[in-house]
Amino acid sequence: MSRSIVVLLAVAIGVLVANLYYAQPLVAIIAPALGIAPEVAGLVVTFTQVGYGAGLLLAVPLSDRVENKRLVTSMIAIAVTGLLGLAFVQSATTYFVAAFMTGFGASTVQIIVPYAAHFAPPARRGQVVGQLMSGLMLGIMLSRPIAGFLTDLLTWHAVFIASAAALVVLAVLLSLLMKERHPTAPGVSYAGLLRSMVRLFVATPVLRDRALTQALIFGAFCLFWTAAPLLLASPTFGLSQTGIAVFALVGVAGAISAPVAGIVADRGRANLGTTAALSCGALAFAIAYVAPQAPAFGVVILAAGAILIDAGVSANLVLGQRAIFALAPEERGRLNSLYIATAFVGGASGSAIGAWSYARGGWPLTTAIGLAMPAVALVFHRLRA
Repeated sequence: MSRSIVVLLAVAIGVLVANLYYAQPLVAIIAPALGIAPEVAGLVVTFTQVGYGAGLLLAVPLSDRVENKRLVTSMIAIAVTGLLGLAFVQSATTYFVAAFMTGFGASTVQIIVPYAAHFAPPARRGQVVGQLMSGLMLGIMLSRPIAGFLTDLLTWHAVFIASAAALVVLAVLLSLLMKERHPTAPGVSYAGLLRSMVRLFVATPVLRDRALTQALIFGAFCLFWTAAPLLLASPTFGLSQTGIAVFALVGVAGAISAPVAGIVADRGRANLGTTAALSCGALAFAIAYVAPQAPAFGVVILAAGAILIDAGVSANLVLGQRAIFALAPEERGRLNSLYIATAFVGGASGSAIGAWSYARGGWPLTTAIGLAMPAVALVFHRLRA
C-alpha cells in the first residue's frame, strides 16, 4: 500500500469514528429541541453507541466473506443516510433511528483496519495499523471540539451535514483508489460466520488476553474523559464549555504513540510496549489525582494526565491489533470484531463508572478507580507474558 492510501484510510477512519462522539457535548441542546425529557437525554448518545456495537457484531464479520471495497462503500452509505437523518429530524423517535444507523455505519472503521493489515507487508504491518489508529484517536479527540465550535458558529444540524458531506467525498475517493480484496473463504454462510465467533473467542488465547487488557485501559480512558470535564467545570477550575473543548485538544498529543507502538511491535518488542502502555495509563491517574490540590497549575497537571492516558490507550490498541492480525488472515475481520467489541464494553463501563464515581466520591474516588483499571491490566499482562 502506498503512503497516500494509508493516509486516506486514516482520514476516513477519523471522520467515521467522530460520528460516535459529536452528540456528546450537544445533548443539552439536542434533547430540548426534540422534546426529549432530561431524565432520558443520554439516549441522544446511547443509540449511536448501540448502533456501533451492532455493526461490530453483525457487519464487520462480513469482511471475511464479502469483497471489502464494496462493503466499505455500502457501509459508508448507511452512515451518510443516518447523518442526514440526524440533521433534518423533527422527532425523538426518528432521531434515535438515525443515530442507530449512523453508529452502525461508523463501524466501517473496523472493516478498514484489517483490510489495510491484509495489504501491508508483515514487516510493516504494525506501522500501518499505528498510522490508522492515529486517525482514529484524532477523530475521537477532535470530534467534541469540532461539534462545539460548529454549533456556536452555525447550528447543531450543521455538524451532521458537514460530516455527511465529508463522508460522501471520502466514499468517492475510496471507491476509486482502494484495491479490491476478495476474502479467501467467501462460501461461508453469514450464520456460519456469526457462529464461528464464539469458537474463535474461546479457542484464541491471544485474542482474549489482548481484548481484556484493551477493555481495561479503554475503560480507564472513557472514565477519565467522562469525569475530567465535570472537574474542569466545577468551582475548582470554573472552565467554560469552550475552555473544556480547548482542553480536549491537548489530549490529541497522545495519539503520536500509535505509530511508535506499531514500530515497536514490528521489531518484536510487543510485550515491552504493552508494559509501557499500561504503565502510562496507571501513571496518568496518579498524576491527575493531585490536580485539584494545586489550582494554579491544576489544568497543566490534568493535561499531562490526559496526554498519558491517550498515549497508553492508543499504543495498547495498536499492539493488540498487531498481535491478532498475525493470526489467521482469513479470520481477521471476525478477530478484530471480537477484539473491538470487548474493548467497547470496557469503554461503556468506564463511562458509566466515571459519572458514578465522581458523583459519589469526587475526583479522589474517580482517579483511584481509574488507576486500578490499567494496573490490573498490567498485572494480568505480566502474568501472561
